[in-house]
Amino acid sequence: MAEDSAQEKTEAPSAKKRKDAREEGNVAKSTEVNSVLVLLTAIFLLRLVGPWMLEELKAGLLECFMFSAMTDMTMQGLFEIAQTAIWRLVKIVLPFAGAIMIAGVIANVIQIGLLLTLKPIQPKFSKINPLKGLKQMFTLRKLVDLAKNLLKITVIGYIAYATIRGNYTVIVALADTTIMAIWNFILSSVYDIFLRVALALLVLAVLDYGYQRYEHEKKLKMSHQDLKEEHKQMEGDPKVKQRIRQLQMEMSRRRMMEQVPQASVVVTNPTHFAIALLYEPEKGHDAPMVVAKGKDLTAQRIKKLAQENDIPMFENVALARALFDKAEVGQQVPMEFYTAVAEVMAWVYKLKGKTAA
Repeated sequence: MAEDSAQEKTEAPSAKKRKDAREEGNVAKSTEVNSVLVLLTAIFLLRLVGPWMLEELKAGLLECFMFSAMTDMTMQGLFEIAQTAIWRLVKIVLPFAGAIMIAGVIANVIQIGLLLTLKPIQPKFSKINPLKGLKQMFTLRKLVDLAKNLLKITVIGYIAYATIRGNYTVIVALADTTIMAIWNFILSSVYDIFLRVALALLVLAVLDYGYQRYEHEKKLKMSHQDLKEEHKQMEGDPKVKQRIRQLQMEMSRRRMMEQVPQASVVVTNPTHFAIALLYEPEKGHDAPMVVAKGKDLTAQRIKKLAQENDIPMFENVALARALFDKAEVGQQVPMEFYTAVAEVMAWVYKLKGKTAA
């Protein structure tokens, strides 16, 4: 039970989880928002440029009829008629289609911002798994989609019925009017129906977008174990990092031990600390350098190497402890130890029968 509860996805998704999901194309998006925005754009465009489109279409038809009457029905003549008709049609449809396409792009940008990725359309064998497909047919999301579609059909049907019913007397009176009046009434009624449907679907789209965001956040939620695994991936496994540090320390200690045979003297505690110093004034050393230092077992190894290479060892408890705490390997001894270290070096020179500089 404890293990199951630890796997419950109750934690908010991390920034990395959100970024990875976005790169995969997994974002909160409602197709209803796209549909409504495209529908509203089409309705207002038809209202705005609809008369112009009808006039252009009428002029195009007249032009084609006149052109066909004045042109021989040869392949060349038919080609010219078709070319004229296609150009007129493109002139009418292209601005309308371009505006609708722009509306669709704006609908996506409003919901998810600028996102360019091909991963959602990449083929995946898991998507064509029939068992998985059957399982997804009975999910909560499919039930919500079914309820949403039924609601849309109901709303559209009711709006169409209410609009026609409200104009019933006008429809009856159309029997005594001209064809143009009937046509204008039909266009006006269709426009009213579509506008009311679009406004109703706009409310549904807002609700659907809220639900999609809720579902998206729910899917992105993480368990405590997920957060730990992600932290390991980002920061590195603590065990691996610890092992790397150990290897680095071992390599550094090995290099340090290789410098002990070149030391001039080893200052000892005599049991707990050992500091190997190198002083070569002929090479421009202003002060002795610390080439190795260690405590306990490392100190014993330094002393053993010193004995094997006939390096003198000078016992000074206070100086050894102080140098271990304040002096760094590869650097000169601090200035505060110059006097004490000078006495040590004088002892070394005397021991070797040399004259101290």
